[in-house]
Amino acid sequence: MPSEFTITAPRVISMKDSQHHDERWLHSLLKDDPSLLGLGDLVFRDSERPQPSGGRLDLLLSDPETSPPTRYEVEIQLGATDESHIIRTIEYWDIERKRYPQYAHIAVIVAEQVTSRFLNVIQLFNGTIPLIAIQLQLVEVNGSHTLIPSRIVDLFQRGTDEEDEGPLADRSYWESKASSGTLQIIDDMIARANTLLSPGKPYEAKYNLHYIGIMQDGKTKNFMTFNPRKQHTIAEFKTDLDEQVGEAAEAGIDLVPPTKWLPPNKWSGSRIRLVPGDLEKFGEHIDDLIRRAHEQYR
Repeated sequence: MPSEFTITAPRVISMKDSQHHDERWLHSLLKDDPSLLGLGDLVFRDSERPQPSGGRLDLLLSDPETSPPTRYEVEIQLGATDESHIIRTIEYWDIERKRYPQYAHIAVIVAEQVTSRFLNVIQLFNGTIPLIAIQLQLVEVNGSHTLIPSRIVDLFQRGTDEEDEGPLADRSYWESKASSGTLQIIDDMIARANTLLSPGKPYEAKYNLHYIGIMQDGKTKNFMTFNPRKQHTIAEFKTDLDEQVGEAAEAGIDLVPPTKWLPPNKWSGSRIRLVPGDLEKFGEHIDDLIRRAHEQYR
């Protein structure tokens, strides 16, 4: 059967060598329509943003619908990416995240070519730095032009507690490892969550080999997890370290500080030590942690 349409091969246009499609033209285009980068419905905030180091950040984009709001520090280079482009991107990302720690920050490298040589370098940073590398090409088809973004390096996806549960255990295992008193704290915490959140089906303890989580109707729901010891229980809530957590610490709750070499971030969680009697003493603050952890987990 004869074809009813003709397929035309696209022609890639080098913006680096073009007199009409230069970097200023590209900046203006992305400023008017950030979605051309393929990162979603982002909001333009600034361009040529001065940096204390003396340079200028090409584009600052934001996503106000995340919690916390996310900012994207975008560095653009026509032609192939190189060492200075990578260093610049990471430097400006680092400056912006330190100046505005109330936001989440993602570094974005944009180039016409992300070569295999520098792809390996970029991937070394990915996982320790939230970084995206986009190959952005200008393509002409039958006299019409379009930009084609290809995400060469994406954000490193961190594993969850659900993926790291490991072998299952049982209550008797934890009774031998911890104590009946510290396990009672966990029972009381789960009962408290059931009362506060009024779930249709109650939450129950899920005994894993390395920690105790929560399940509902047989499904893992780890908005809080526990690691009982002989004398106390460490409870971790899936909520950001913020002022309300600080208020709980000021009230006398034993807050477990984050690891010194790892600054607090959205994956840190809030961890407290509980001993028998703490639920009666700090009930209001603990209830608040349970509610907010449940909400953020959802």
